[in-house]
Amino acid sequence: MNLQEIEKRLAEIKAEIEKRGAEMSAEDIEAREKEVKELTEARDAIIGNNQKRAALLDSLATGDTPATVVRNFPAAPTATPTPAPAVENRAADVDDKYGTMEYRKAFMRHTLYGEEMPAEYRAHQTSKTTDVGSVIPTPVLNQIIEKLEAVGMILPLVTKTAYRGGLSIPTSSVKPVATWVAEGAGSDKQKKPTGVINFQYHKLRCAVAVSLEVDTMALSAFEATLMNNVVEAMIKALEGAIISGDGTGKPKGILTETPATGQKIDSVAPAYQDLIDAEAALPIEYENGAVWCMSKKTFMLYFGLTDTNGQPIGRVNYGIAGKPERSLLGRPVVVNNYVDSYVANLAANKVFAFLFNFSDYVLNTNYQMGVKKYEDHENDDQVTKAIMLVDGKVVDKNSLVTIAKKAGT
Repeated sequence: MNLQEIEKRLAEIKAEIEKRGAEMSAEDIEAREKEVKELTEARDAIIGNNQKRAALLDSLATGDTPATVVRNFPAAPTATPTPAPAVENRAADVDDKYGTMEYRKAFMRHTLYGEEMPAEYRAHQTSKTTDVGSVIPTPVLNQIIEKLEAVGMILPLVTKTAYRGGLSIPTSSVKPVATWVAEGAGSDKQKKPTGVINFQYHKLRCAVAVSLEVDTMALSAFEATLMNNVVEAMIKALEGAIISGDGTGKPKGILTETPATGQKIDSVAPAYQDLIDAEAALPIEYENGAVWCMSKKTFMLYFGLTDTNGQPIGRVNYGIAGKPERSLLGRPVVVNNYVDSYVANLAANKVFAFLFNFSDYVLNTNYQMGVKKYEDHENDDQVTKAIMLVDGKVVDKNSLVTIAKKAGT
Protein backbone atom coordinates (compact mmCIF):
# COMPACT_ATOMS: atom_id res chain seq x y z
CA MET A 1 0.00 0.00 0.00
CA ASN A 2 1.18 3.52 -0.72
CA LEU A 3 0.98 6.41 1.74
CA GLN A 4 -2.33 7.69 0.37
CA GLU A 5 -4.00 4.29 0.69
CA ILE A 6 -2.72 3.91 4.26
CA GLU A 7 -4.11 7.30 5.31
CA LYS A 8 -7.44 6.51 3.67
CA ARG A 9 -7.72 3.22 5.56
CA LEU A 10 -6.79 4.88 8.88
CA ALA A 11 -9.50 7.47 8.31
CA GLU A 12 -12.03 4.68 7.60
CA ILE A 13 -11.12 2.92 10.84
CA LYS A 14 -11.47 6.16 12.79
CA ALA A 15 -14.90 6.83 11.28
CA GLU A 16 -16.02 3.28 12.06
CA ILE A 17 -14.97 3.56 15.72
CA GLU A 18 -16.70 6.95 16.13
CA LYS A 19 -19.89 5.60 14.54
CA ARG A 20 -20.12 2.28 16.39
CA GLY A 21 -18.73 3.50 19.72
CA ALA A 22 -19.61 1.26 22.66
CA GLU A 23 -21.30 -1.25 20.33
CA MET A 24 -17.92 -2.59 19.25
CA SER A 25 -16.96 -5.90 20.80
CA ALA A 26 -13.61 -6.60 22.41
CA GLU A 27 -12.64 -8.72 19.39
CA ASP A 28 -13.46 -5.88 16.99
CA ILE A 29 -11.41 -3.41 19.01
CA GLU A 30 -8.45 -5.80 19.20
CA ALA A 31 -8.59 -6.38 15.45
CA ARG A 32 -8.71 -2.65 14.72
CA GLU A 33 -5.82 -1.98 17.11
CA LYS A 34 -3.73 -4.61 15.35
CA GLU A 35 -4.58 -3.19 11.91
CA VAL A 36 -3.84 0.38 13.02
CA LYS A 37 -0.49 -0.71 14.43
CA GLU A 38 0.46 -2.42 11.16
CA LEU A 39 -0.68 0.53 9.05
CA THR A 40 1.16 2.99 11.29
CA GLU A 41 4.40 1.01 11.07
CA ALA A 42 4.06 0.81 7.27
CA ARG A 43 3.40 4.54 7.07
CA ASP A 44 6.37 5.39 9.30
CA ALA A 45 8.59 3.22 7.13
CA ILE A 46 7.46 5.02 3.97
CA ILE A 47 7.93 8.45 5.57
CA GLY A 48 11.37 7.47 6.87
CA ASN A 49 12.48 6.29 3.43
CA ASN A 50 11.22 9.52 1.88
CA GLN A 51 13.18 11.56 4.39
CA LYS A 52 16.35 9.60 3.80
CA ARG A 53 15.97 9.87 0.03
CA ALA A 54 15.40 13.64 0.26
CA ALA A 55 18.44 14.07 2.50
CA LEU A 56 20.56 11.94 0.17
CA LEU A 57 19.61 13.98 -2.90
CA ASP A 58 20.24 17.22 -1.05
CA SER A 59 23.64 16.09 0.18
CA LEU A 60 24.65 14.89 -3.29
CA ALA A 61 23.75 18.31 -4.65
CA THR A 62 26.19 19.90 -2.17
CA GLY A 63 28.99 17.44 -2.94
CA ASP A 64 28.78 15.24 0.18
CA THR A 65 29.53 11.54 -0.16
CA PRO A 66 26.87 8.90 0.49
CA ALA A 67 28.82 7.73 3.53
CA THR A 68 28.70 11.21 5.00
CA VAL A 69 25.00 11.39 4.31
CA VAL A 70 24.26 8.15 6.14
CA ARG A 71 26.51 9.09 9.03
CA ASN A 72 25.05 12.57 9.52
CA PHE A 73 21.42 11.92 8.67
CA PRO A 74 20.06 11.10 12.14
CA ALA A 75 21.59 14.24 13.69
CA ALA A 76 20.88 16.95 11.11
CA PRO A 77 18.87 16.20 7.97
CA THR A 78 19.22 19.15 5.63
CA ALA A 79 15.92 18.71 3.83
CA THR A 80 12.61 19.52 5.44
CA PRO A 81 10.46 16.39 5.18
CA THR A 82 6.87 16.64 4.08
CA PRO A 83 4.75 16.31 7.24
CA ALA A 84 2.45 13.33 7.39
CA PRO A 85 -1.30 13.98 7.57
CA ALA A 86 -2.50 13.92 11.16
CA VAL A 87 -4.59 11.05 12.44
CA GLU A 88 -6.01 10.46 15.87
CA ASN A 89 -3.39 10.32 18.64
CA ARG A 90 -0.49 10.76 16.21
CA ALA A 91 -0.38 14.57 16.14
CA ALA A 92 -0.17 14.64 19.92
CA ASP A 93 2.77 12.18 20.15
CA VAL A 94 5.45 14.90 20.25
CA ASP A 95 3.81 17.90 21.90
CA ASP A 96 1.18 16.23 24.08
CA LYS A 97 2.05 12.89 25.63
CA TYR A 98 -1.29 12.88 27.45
CA GLY A 99 -3.13 12.55 24.14
CA THR A 100 -1.47 9.32 23.02
CA MET A 101 -3.27 5.99 22.86
CA GLU A 102 -0.63 4.53 25.20
CA TYR A 103 -1.43 7.10 27.90
CA ARG A 104 -5.19 6.73 27.44
CA LYS A 105 -4.95 2.97 27.99
CA ALA A 106 -2.63 3.42 30.97
CA PHE A 107 -5.05 5.98 32.44
CA MET A 108 -7.96 3.55 32.03
CA ARG A 109 -6.04 0.74 33.75
CA HIS A 110 -5.01 3.12 36.54
CA THR A 111 -8.59 4.31 37.10
CA LEU A 112 -10.28 0.92 36.92
CA TYR A 113 -7.72 -1.43 38.41
CA GLY A 114 -5.33 0.80 40.36
CA GLU A 115 -2.30 -0.05 38.23
CA GLU A 116 0.61 2.34 38.71
CA MET A 117 1.13 4.83 35.89
CA PRO A 118 4.29 4.26 33.77
CA ALA A 119 7.36 6.17 34.90
CA GLU A 120 7.43 8.51 31.91
CA TYR A 121 3.99 9.84 32.89
CA ARG A 122 4.55 9.92 36.65
CA ALA A 123 7.53 12.22 36.14
CA HIS A 124 5.17 15.07 35.30
CA GLN A 125 2.68 14.63 38.14
CA THR A 126 4.19 17.13 40.59
CA SER A 127 2.05 20.23 40.99
CA LYS A 128 0.66 22.48 43.69
CA THR A 129 -2.50 20.40 43.66
CA THR A 130 -0.95 17.71 45.81
CA ASP A 131 -3.84 15.27 45.72
CA VAL A 132 -3.86 14.81 41.95
CA GLY A 133 -2.69 11.33 41.03
CA SER A 134 -2.80 11.48 37.21
CA VAL A 135 -3.80 13.79 34.41
CA ILE A 136 -7.01 13.18 32.44
CA PRO A 137 -6.06 12.33 28.82
CA THR A 138 -6.29 15.31 26.48
CA PRO A 139 -8.92 13.83 24.10
CA VAL A 140 -11.21 13.15 27.07
CA LEU A 141 -10.58 16.62 28.52
CA ASN A 142 -11.40 18.21 25.16
CA GLN A 143 -14.71 16.35 25.11
CA ILE A 144 -15.47 17.47 28.65
CA ILE A 145 -14.95 21.12 27.82
CA GLU A 146 -16.88 20.77 24.57
CA LYS A 147 -19.87 19.33 26.38
CA LEU A 148 -19.73 21.97 29.10
CA GLU A 149 -20.00 24.61 26.40
CA ALA A 150 -22.78 22.84 24.53
CA VAL A 151 -24.98 21.97 27.50
CA GLY A 152 -24.30 24.82 29.94
CA MET A 153 -26.74 27.74 30.08
CA ILE A 154 -24.25 30.17 31.62
CA LEU A 155 -20.74 29.00 30.66
CA PRO A 156 -21.01 29.86 26.95
CA LEU A 157 -21.84 33.47 27.85
CA VAL A 158 -19.00 34.40 30.23
CA THR A 159 -15.53 35.55 29.24
CA LYS A 160 -12.90 32.83 29.63
CA THR A 161 -9.23 33.46 30.33
CA ALA A 162 -6.22 31.36 31.30
CA TYR A 163 -4.12 33.75 33.39
CA ARG A 164 -1.63 32.32 35.83
CA GLY A 165 -2.96 32.11 39.40
CA GLY A 166 -2.04 35.13 41.53
CA LEU A 167 -1.59 37.42 38.52
CA SER A 168 -3.04 40.94 38.89
CA ILE A 169 -5.02 42.10 35.86
CA PRO A 170 -5.30 45.90 35.40
CA THR A 171 -8.72 47.46 34.88
CA SER A 172 -9.54 51.03 33.92
CA SER A 173 -11.96 53.02 36.09
CA VAL A 174 -12.74 55.85 33.67
CA LYS A 175 -12.77 56.62 29.96
CA PRO A 176 -10.93 59.59 28.42
CA VAL A 177 -13.16 62.49 27.36
CA ALA A 178 -12.75 64.49 24.15
CA THR A 179 -13.08 68.28 24.46
CA TRP A 180 -13.64 71.11 21.99
CA VAL A 181 -10.82 73.68 21.91
CA ALA A 182 -10.10 76.85 19.99
CA GLU A 183 -7.78 76.69 16.98
CA GLY A 184 -4.17 76.61 18.06
CA ALA A 185 -5.03 75.82 21.68
CA GLY A 186 -4.37 72.56 23.47
CA SER A 187 -6.62 70.42 25.66
CA ASP A 188 -6.02 69.48 29.28
CA LYS A 189 -4.08 66.29 29.86
CA GLN A 190 -6.22 63.58 31.36
CA LYS A 191 -5.11 60.87 33.76
CA LYS A 192 -6.55 57.39 33.40
CA PRO A 193 -6.79 55.72 36.84
CA THR A 194 -6.54 51.96 36.85
CA GLY A 195 -7.36 49.25 39.34
CA VAL A 196 -6.48 45.57 39.47
CA ILE A 197 -8.28 42.26 39.63
CA ASN A 198 -6.41 39.40 41.22
CA PHE A 199 -7.21 35.81 40.21
CA GLN A 200 -6.41 32.96 42.56
CA TYR A 201 -7.03 29.27 41.97
CA HIS A 202 -9.71 27.32 43.81
CA LYS A 203 -10.03 23.55 43.64
CA LEU A 204 -13.22 22.17 42.15
CA ARG A 205 -13.59 18.49 43.04
CA CYS A 206 -15.86 15.88 41.52
CA ALA A 207 -15.99 12.29 42.86
CA VAL A 208 -17.11 9.69 40.30
CA ALA A 209 -17.77 6.11 41.37
CA VAL A 210 -16.78 3.45 38.82
CA SER A 211 -18.05 -0.04 39.65
CA LEU A 212 -15.65 -2.97 39.65
CA GLU A 213 -18.13 -4.69 37.35
CA VAL A 214 -16.76 -2.74 34.38
CA ASP A 215 -13.66 -4.92 34.03
CA THR A 216 -14.45 -5.65 30.39
CA MET A 217 -15.37 -2.06 29.48
CA ALA A 218 -13.98 -0.87 26.14
CA LEU A 219 -11.74 2.20 26.07
CA SER A 220 -14.29 4.31 24.18
CA ALA A 221 -17.07 3.36 26.60
CA PHE A 222 -14.88 4.10 29.61
CA GLU A 223 -13.96 7.57 28.29
CA ALA A 224 -17.59 8.37 27.45
CA THR A 225 -18.74 7.32 30.92
CA LEU A 226 -16.04 9.39 32.61
CA MET A 227 -16.88 12.41 30.45
CA ASN A 228 -20.62 12.28 31.18
CA ASN A 229 -20.13 11.89 34.93
CA VAL A 230 -17.63 14.71 35.21
CA VAL A 231 -19.77 17.02 33.04
CA GLU A 232 -22.90 16.46 35.08
CA ALA A 233 -21.19 17.42 38.33
CA MET A 234 -18.78 20.10 37.13
CA ILE A 235 -21.33 22.12 35.17
CA LYS A 236 -23.60 22.59 38.18
CA ALA A 237 -20.76 23.62 40.44
CA LEU A 238 -19.21 26.04 37.94
CA GLU A 239 -22.42 27.77 36.91
CA GLY A 240 -23.71 27.88 40.46
CA ALA A 241 -20.51 29.65 41.55
CA ILE A 242 -20.71 32.11 38.63
CA ILE A 243 -24.18 33.18 39.79
CA SER A 244 -23.88 33.15 43.58
CA GLY A 245 -20.42 31.95 44.70
CA ASP A 246 -19.21 33.69 47.86
CA GLY A 247 -15.56 33.87 46.75
CA THR A 248 -14.35 31.70 49.64
CA GLY A 249 -12.88 28.50 48.24
CA LYS A 250 -14.79 29.13 45.00
CA PRO A 251 -15.23 31.89 42.39
CA LYS A 252 -17.06 35.05 43.45
CA GLY A 253 -20.52 35.14 41.90
CA ILE A 254 -22.47 37.89 40.16
CA LEU A 255 -25.10 38.23 42.89
CA THR A 256 -22.49 38.76 45.60
CA GLU A 257 -21.62 42.08 43.97
CA THR A 258 -23.35 45.23 45.19
CA PRO A 259 -25.14 46.86 42.24
CA ALA A 260 -24.26 50.42 41.33
CA THR A 261 -26.36 53.17 42.90
CA GLY A 262 -29.94 53.05 41.65
CA GLN A 263 -29.58 49.63 40.03
CA LYS A 264 -31.28 47.57 42.76
CA ILE A 265 -35.04 47.27 42.22
CA ASP A 266 -37.28 46.27 45.14
CA SER A 267 -40.41 44.34 44.20
CA VAL A 268 -43.39 43.12 46.18
CA ALA A 269 -44.18 40.54 43.50
CA PRO A 270 -43.32 40.11 39.79
CA ALA A 271 -44.98 43.03 37.99
CA TYR A 272 -44.76 44.89 34.69
CA GLN A 273 -43.30 47.90 36.51
CA ASP A 274 -40.30 45.76 37.61
CA LEU A 275 -39.20 45.37 34.02
CA ILE A 276 -39.73 49.06 33.25
CA ASP A 277 -37.76 50.15 36.32
CA ALA A 278 -34.93 47.70 35.58
CA GLU A 279 -34.64 48.81 31.97
CA ALA A 280 -34.61 52.44 33.10
CA ALA A 281 -31.87 51.70 35.64
CA LEU A 282 -29.62 49.96 33.08
CA PRO A 283 -27.14 52.56 31.73
CA ILE A 284 -27.47 53.06 28.00
CA GLU A 285 -23.75 52.32 27.62
CA TYR A 286 -24.41 48.78 28.87
CA GLU A 287 -27.59 47.97 26.96
CA ASN A 288 -25.91 45.91 24.25
CA GLY A 289 -25.37 42.34 25.42
CA ALA A 290 -27.31 42.58 28.69
CA VAL A 291 -29.78 39.72 29.23
CA TRP A 292 -32.33 38.72 31.84
CA CYS A 293 -31.42 35.87 34.17
CA MET A 294 -34.05 34.08 36.25
CA SER A 295 -35.59 30.70 36.94
CA LYS A 296 -38.15 29.24 34.56
CA LYS A 297 -40.84 29.57 37.22
CA THR A 298 -40.15 33.29 37.64
CA PHE A 299 -40.10 33.80 33.88
CA MET A 300 -43.53 32.20 33.55
CA LEU A 301 -44.86 34.65 36.16
CA TYR A 302 -43.61 37.58 34.07
CA PHE A 303 -44.70 35.82 30.88
CA GLY A 304 -48.29 35.78 32.13
CA LEU A 305 -48.36 39.56 32.72
CA THR A 306 -49.97 41.95 30.27
CA ASP A 307 -49.45 45.64 29.62
CA THR A 308 -52.17 48.29 29.85
CA ASN A 309 -53.42 47.24 26.41
CA GLY A 310 -53.74 43.62 27.43
CA GLN A 311 -50.73 42.51 25.39
CA PRO A 312 -48.49 39.79 26.88
CA ILE A 313 -45.19 41.00 28.28
CA GLY A 314 -43.15 37.88 27.47
CA ARG A 315 -42.41 36.15 24.21
CA VAL A 316 -41.30 32.60 23.42
CA ASN A 317 -40.11 31.97 19.88
CA TYR A 318 -38.78 28.74 18.46
CA GLY A 319 -35.71 28.60 16.24
CA ILE A 320 -34.99 26.20 13.40
CA ALA A 321 -34.05 23.45 15.86
CA GLY A 322 -37.20 24.02 17.91
CA LYS A 323 -35.30 25.39 20.92
CA PRO A 324 -37.28 27.96 22.95
CA GLU A 325 -35.97 31.52 22.67
CA ARG A 326 -37.44 33.51 25.57
CA SER A 327 -37.55 37.30 25.85
CA LEU A 328 -39.04 40.06 28.01
CA LEU A 329 -39.65 43.44 26.37
CA GLY A 330 -37.46 42.26 23.52
CA ARG A 331 -34.49 41.35 25.72
CA PRO A 332 -33.30 37.69 25.82
CA VAL A 333 -33.93 35.66 28.97
CA VAL A 334 -31.53 32.99 30.24
CA VAL A 335 -33.55 30.60 32.41
CA ASN A 336 -31.64 28.45 34.88
CA ASN A 337 -31.84 26.80 38.28
CA TYR A 338 -29.15 28.91 39.95
CA VAL A 339 -31.37 31.92 40.79
CA ASP A 340 -34.05 31.68 43.46
CA SER A 341 -37.59 31.48 42.10
CA TYR A 342 -40.10 34.02 43.31
CA VAL A 343 -42.49 32.65 45.96
CA ALA A 344 -44.75 34.52 48.35
CA ASN A 345 -42.57 33.70 51.38
CA LEU A 346 -39.24 34.53 49.69
CA ALA A 347 -36.80 36.08 52.14
CA ALA A 348 -36.52 39.87 52.13
CA ASN A 349 -33.85 41.35 49.81
CA LYS A 350 -33.46 38.01 48.03
CA VAL A 351 -32.75 38.50 44.32
CA PHE A 352 -35.06 36.53 42.03
CA ALA A 353 -34.18 38.15 38.66
CA PHE A 354 -31.41 40.33 37.28
CA LEU A 355 -30.05 42.00 34.17
CA PHE A 356 -26.39 41.46 33.34
CA ASN A 357 -23.95 41.26 30.46
CA PHE A 358 -22.23 37.93 31.09
CA SER A 359 -19.17 38.99 29.10
CA ASP A 360 -18.41 41.25 32.09
CA TYR A 361 -17.74 38.12 34.15
CA VAL A 362 -14.33 36.47 33.73
CA LEU A 363 -13.85 32.76 34.45
CA ASN A 364 -10.15 32.08 34.80
CA THR A 365 -8.94 28.49 34.40
CA ASN A 366 -6.43 26.58 32.30
CA TYR A 367 -8.93 23.69 31.98
CA GLN A 368 -6.31 21.30 33.37
CA MET A 369 -8.00 18.45 35.19
CA GLY A 370 -6.40 15.72 37.22
CA VAL A 371 -7.74 12.72 39.09
CA LYS A 372 -7.05 10.80 42.27
CA LYS A 373 -8.41 7.28 42.77
CA TYR A 374 -9.42 5.34 45.87
CA GLU A 375 -11.65 2.36 46.68
CA ASP A 376 -14.93 2.60 48.57
CA HIS A 377 -14.90 -0.67 50.52
CA GLU A 378 -18.56 -0.40 51.56
CA ASN A 379 -19.90 -0.90 48.03
CA ASP A 380 -16.78 -2.08 46.18
CA ASP A 381 -16.66 1.00 43.94
CA GLN A 382 -13.52 2.56 42.57
CA VAL A 383 -14.01 6.28 43.22
CA THR A 384 -12.28 8.67 40.84
CA LYS A 385 -12.00 12.23 42.14
CA ALA A 386 -11.55 14.83 39.37
CA ILE A 387 -9.97 18.16 40.30
CA MET A 388 -10.03 21.45 38.38
CA LEU A 389 -8.37 24.75 39.29
CA VAL A 390 -10.62 27.74 38.61
CA ASP A 391 -11.49 31.26 39.74
CA GLY A 392 -13.91 33.90 38.53
CA LYS A 393 -14.98 37.49 39.20
CA VAL A 394 -17.15 40.28 37.83
CA VAL A 395 -14.82 42.76 36.14
CA ASP A 396 -17.47 45.42 35.44
CA LYS A 397 -20.66 45.48 37.52
CA ASN A 398 -22.27 48.46 35.78
CA SER A 399 -24.42 46.16 33.63
CA LEU A 400 -25.89 44.51 36.75
CA VAL A 401 -29.47 45.43 37.68
CA THR A 402 -31.19 43.24 40.29
CA ILE A 403 -34.84 42.70 41.23
CA ALA A 404 -35.17 41.60 44.85
CA LYS A 405 -38.02 40.87 47.26
CA LYS A 406 -38.94 44.08 49.03
CA ALA A 407 -38.42 44.03 52.77
CA GLY A 408 -41.55 44.02 54.92
CA THR A 409 -43.78 42.35 52.30
